[in-house]
Amino acid sequence: ISLNKGFPQDTLGIIGVTVSPVNSQRVWAMVENKDKGGLYRSDDGGDTWTLVNSDRSLRQRAWYYTRVYADTKDVDIVYVLNVSYHKSVDGGRTFKSFNAPHGDHHDLWIAPENANRMIIGDDGGAQITYDGGETWSTYHNQPTAQFYRLTTDNHFPYRIYAAQQDNSTVRIPYRTDGWAITEDDWEETAGGESAHIAVDPKNDDIVYGGSYDGFLTRVNHKTGSVRAIDVWPDNPMGAGAEAAKYRFQWNFPILFSKHNPNKLYAFSQHVHVTENEGQSWEMISPDLTRNDPEKLKSSGGPITQDNTSVEYYCTIFAANESPLKEGLLWVGSDDGLVNVTQNGGKTWQNVTPKNMPEWMMINSIEPSAFNEGTCYIAGTKYKLGDFSPYLYKTTDYGKTWTKITNGIPPEAFTRVVREDPKQKGLLYAGTETGMYISFDDGKNWKPFQLNLPIVPITDMLVKNDNLIVATQGRSLWVIDDLTLLHQLYKLNSKENIMFQPRATYKMQGSSRKGSKTAGTNHPNGVMTYFNLNNYNDTDEVSLTYFDTKGDTIKTFSTKNKKENRLEVKKGANLFVWDMSYDGPEKFDGMILWWASLEGPKAIPGTYKVTLNVNGTIQSQPFTILADPRTESTIDDMKKQFQFVTDVNNTITNAHKSIKKIRKIKDQLTAFETQYKDHESVKDLLEKSKKLREDFTKIEEALYQTQNRSGQDPLNFPIKLTNKLGYLNDLILMSDFAPTDQEVAVKDELTTKINLQLDAFNTLISDEISAFNTAFNNKKLNYLFVED
Repeated sequence: ISLNKGFPQDTLGIIGVTVSPVNSQRVWAMVENKDKGGLYRSDDGGDTWTLVNSDRSLRQRAWYYTRVYADTKDVDIVYVLNVSYHKSVDGGRTFKSFNAPHGDHHDLWIAPENANRMIIGDDGGAQITYDGGETWSTYHNQPTAQFYRLTTDNHFPYRIYAAQQDNSTVRIPYRTDGWAITEDDWEETAGGESAHIAVDPKNDDIVYGGSYDGFLTRVNHKTGSVRAIDVWPDNPMGAGAEAAKYRFQWNFPILFSKHNPNKLYAFSQHVHVTENEGQSWEMISPDLTRNDPEKLKSSGGPITQDNTSVEYYCTIFAANESPLKEGLLWVGSDDGLVNVTQNGGKTWQNVTPKNMPEWMMINSIEPSAFNEGTCYIAGTKYKLGDFSPYLYKTTDYGKTWTKITNGIPPEAFTRVVREDPKQKGLLYAGTETGMYISFDDGKNWKPFQLNLPIVPITDMLVKNDNLIVATQGRSLWVIDDLTLLHQLYKLNSKENIMFQPRATYKMQGSSRKGSKTAGTNHPNGVMTYFNLNNYNDTDEVSLTYFDTKGDTIKTFSTKNKKENRLEVKKGANLFVWDMSYDGPEKFDGMILWWASLEGPKAIPGTYKVTLNVNGTIQSQPFTILADPRTESTIDDMKKQFQFVTDVNNTITNAHKSIKKIRKIKDQLTAFETQYKDHESVKDLLEKSKKLREDFTKIEEALYQTQNRSGQDPLNFPIKLTNKLGYLNDLILMSDFAPTDQEVAVKDELTTKINLQLDAFNTLISDEISAFNTAFNNKKLNYLFVED
């Protein structure tokens, strides 16, 4: 029907078509055409056509959009999606433009039974409207972020930097002092949506970020200043690569030298370097690409051109410097070349693998942390219809290369390969369909998906025994503890195994999901891995933690019913000890207001944990480290530890006494009920009542017995143990030693509690003893009082 009257007859490009559900004779076509492009309408099922609107806003970037949708209830309402979404109510003659919460709209669904109910798809995800677009739902409830390249800084906790498709660059801590990692923990940083990012090694608040067209910025997070430092600020937007002096790819690499913190590299078809924060740049390489003129022409076709530099070819696409030798710099191009310099750019060698197919996009380069001449590269050819994985390794500075893809499926094309800097031969590979791992330097690969969604892996980074992964569609993921992988050789044993826990920081924070959109926080505690190869449900398994003197801190056991219970299963297990000692005694129904009954936290130092399975014991040492941000000294922490210990001992004595009081009162009440009509024990009944009253006074001085629900303390004033628990809560907020006031109040409260405990002990030793003697004289049972 495109040959029928009214339809443009010369060269056509992309065409979007929709048929009105209201009248099937009404057909819409959004047509890409050089001179007569626009929205066409047919009212006779395609027999004839009329150009009803040629507005450029409807047909800009035709290849990327060109979508048209007919309303499901009104024959004259039609939508066109192109950057914004455009709505016409007069048969396409005029349009109004709108935006859902995010831009770059690509898809639309209109409910057949209710045209006011729609779903729109854009670069931010999907949003829903129930009122014809007057209001839209949020896209902040979808974990669909597409991230590109990764880097980190030296802050504590370290921050992850990445650029998000059609959004901003971000930096986000890998762990927080709160319960989760939320949007409040994110902040925008240097560069744009396609950026490589580099953080000044000397100052974590100075960040450099790129974007398309060679745009490069320096951001100072402390002052808020932003400075453009493009290598060559001649904006090539809209022109082909042939017109650019320097061909900077859409996401051109930038990186700091691993050896000279003043040296920042940027890569076009050349290597550029600055040592004065971008004030000036020096070119230190020839063109390191194929520089094929046929590949440099303007992108697009005979109708519409599209040049944002993502289309630029013959550019350096990946680069990295050896962590072992300054000036040993590897670069890879998107047109299939690998070059290396061993002298900081004075001379370069083309070391492209001879057995590698031509026109490979070199997507990542990983120089080894163990051998100067060793390097790994990952390449892709999916844009040329080849979805095979391509990973290569050299051990002689690129003179020879070995392909290392055994075990990776034939159509899982590879985007990135990384080496574990702590464990020689341990490699990680990110592919279009997930993660793979090699324990033998790439000779063999195994799936390493775990709980990671099946999603393209765009970049990876190993930092402080964490593996950080960027994905195209499911945001950022982290494995919190790679030290387990470093010890997996122990699994060759068929016995039960406990692995050495990694060093753990004493800091605030926990790992509880605040919402579906929150990131999972790093577990706050000693991550204790153990493998139970020989286990059945009747076995007794326990973990015991010991302090620096060898004294027991806590034992967690499968035999415990509730408190300090250890849950285990056959195979791999993880238990996280929160570094806290046992808290004070508790009792059923206890309601406190703003009080902590937690034990003190372990002081930084060396500790030990044992795994006991049916009497067979093995142990591992581990270290607790101070939070590098803390203002407290170890001496401060020791004072806090002793303060909390003293408070908890006092609370424990009080609460144990309350439990005894309640047992005695129950016994006295039972006696009074049973013998209330016996004249022979009338004197004992009076004594029993008096004893109950005396014990009640002590109990009510120690604890507010009228509290029955969470906010009852607002009506019934809190008592002594609650007040003491409040001090614990205050001091456990940080690592500081107690203030003079906290010590004074603790001493005052302890004195008051001890007075009550002395009164309690006097009642037991004198009154209860005499009462029991009287019982004995009357041939009655003794009252039972625990020691």
